[in-house]
Amino acid sequence: MTRAVVLLSGGLDSATAAAMAQREGWELFALTMKYGQVHQAELRAARAVAAALGVSRHIELAVDLSAFGGSSLTGEGDIPKDELGAPGIPSTYVPARNTVFLSLALAWAEVLGAERIVIGVNALDYSGYPDCRPEFIAAFEYLASLATKVGVEGRPLRVYAPLQHLTKAGIIRLGAELGVDYSLTHSCYDPAPDDRPCGHCDSCLLRARGFSDAGVPDPALK
Repeated sequence: MTRAVVLLSGGLDSATAAAMAQREGWELFALTMKYGQVHQAELRAARAVAAALGVSRHIELAVDLSAFGGSSLTGEGDIPKDELGAPGIPSTYVPARNTVFLSLALAWAEVLGAERIVIGVNALDYSGYPDCRPEFIAAFEYLASLATKVGVEGRPLRVYAPLQHLTKAGIIRLGAELGVDYSLTHSCYDPAPDDRPCGHCDSCLLRARGFSDAGVPDPALK
């Protein structure tokens, strides 16, 4: 059976990508990063999604990117609100985050003998982060072929990023077909102490627009 390391954030994109990998019949190993984010809601969501998927193993790895700073997600400045579509890369961009995450997933995949790394990046309905673009994913896959023992031996790992060219509504419709329980997922960058979403950050706005365009209610808001 093909093994796959899934970068699982607890959000709806990573949950959907994981469900797609599961549909392929792959054995899933989930990797969630504790990267110094200012809230823990997404970690709790990742645990719930991993349990629902029945992954073979779930690792929560501490890599404290807040030591570097440079992002409002790790405590540097306020989370921008009601600014979706504003020009420029928003302050919620975490420098090199997906490069770091994919590199760590690559290391674990080599140990496991996994053939795939699964990531739920999307380049249509997103905040403009450079490390969500197809060009980046292709470049990382090429790097993996050069930088690993399996790559040198002619068995390079592949990066499975099935959501890159889907709208948020398309992702939600696909996830609904796959039976993804979106009530378990969390998207908000700045939730209340009880994990209620703020409704105004980029991620909340993208999620709300996605469910609206898909014509289905968001079960996480019930």
